[in-house]
Amino acid sequence: MPLETLQTKSEEAAALDPKAAGARRFEGKVCIVTGAGQGIGRATARRFGAEGATVVVAERVEETAQETLEQLQAAGVEAMACLSDVSSFAGATELVSKTVERYGRIDVMVNVVGGTIWWQPLHLYGEEQILHEVERSLHTTLWCCRAVLPVMVEQNGGSIVNVSSSVTKGGFYRAPYAACKGGVEALTRVLGAEYGQYGIRVNAIAPGSTEIPDRRTSRLTLRPGVDAEPAKDTEKYYKRMLDMRMGGSPGLGRKGQPEEQAAAIAFLASDDGSYVTGHVVDSSGGC
Repeated sequence: MPLETLQTKSEEAAALDPKAAGARRFEGKVCIVTGAGQGIGRATARRFGAEGATVVVAERVEETAQETLEQLQAAGVEAMACLSDVSSFAGATELVSKTVERYGRIDVMVNVVGGTIWWQPLHLYGEEQILHEVERSLHTTLWCCRAVLPVMVEQNGGSIVNVSSSVTKGGFYRAPYAACKGGVEALTRVLGAEYGQYGIRVNAIAPGSTEIPDRRTSRLTLRPGVDAEPAKDTEKYYKRMLDMRMGGSPGLGRKGQPEEQAAAIAFLASDDGSYVTGHVVDSSGGC
C-alpha cells in the first residue's frame, strides 16, 4: 500500500480517538470488544480502531452495535458487528466462532459487558434480582474467557482484558454486583497465572464512576417474562451512593471518561503491557 494511502488511513482512524496520538499498536490484530454499543465498550472499540485493529463489535442491541460499526467503518477501520448475548456460553461461543470464521484468529478479547442493575441494601434484593446481577456481571466475563481461551491456546498467544469495578474495595447498595466483580478479579488473577505458559496475558481494569454520555440502553431494560421488576427505590439509593462516593472522594473528585478507561485497556491489551499479567489496574481516579 502506498505511503500516502497509509498516512491518510492513519489520519482518518486517529479521529476516532485523538489521544491515540498516531500509535498503531494493534496493526494486524483482531480485537473483540463486548458491550461495544456504548460507553466504555464503544470508546475501547474506537481506540482499537484508531490504533489499526480489526474490530469486532459485540453487542446484543442491534441499533447501538450498528452505530459503532458505522463510526469505525467511516474511519476506514476493518470491522464487523456480532449480535450475541454473552450471558450464556452459547452466546459467547457464537461470538468467538463467527470471529474466527471471518478473520481466522483472535488476538484480543475485552470483556466490558456488566454493570449494576439495581441499587439497594442487600436485604431488599429478591432472588431473581441477585441471579440476574450474577448473570450480567460475572457470567458474561466467565463465558467469554471460556469461549476464547481454546482459540488463543491453539495460536499460542493473545490478550484478555476484563472490566471489574472499584466497588470491590467497598461500596454502597450493590452487594451482588460487588461480589460479581470480585469474582472477575479472582478469575483474572487465576487465568493470568495459568495461561502465561501459552503466551496469553489476562488482566483487568477497575473503573470508578464513569460518565456514559452516549448511553442508549438502560441497565434497567427488562426482558418480558424473564427479568424481575426494578425496585421502586433504586434511583433513590443510586443517588445516595453517588453522593457518598463523590462527596468524600480523596482522589480526583470527578467521574472518569470512557476514553480514559479505554486508554488503560489499550495499554494492557497491547505489547506495551507485554510483561503484565494477572493484574488489576485501579482506574477509579482515586475513589
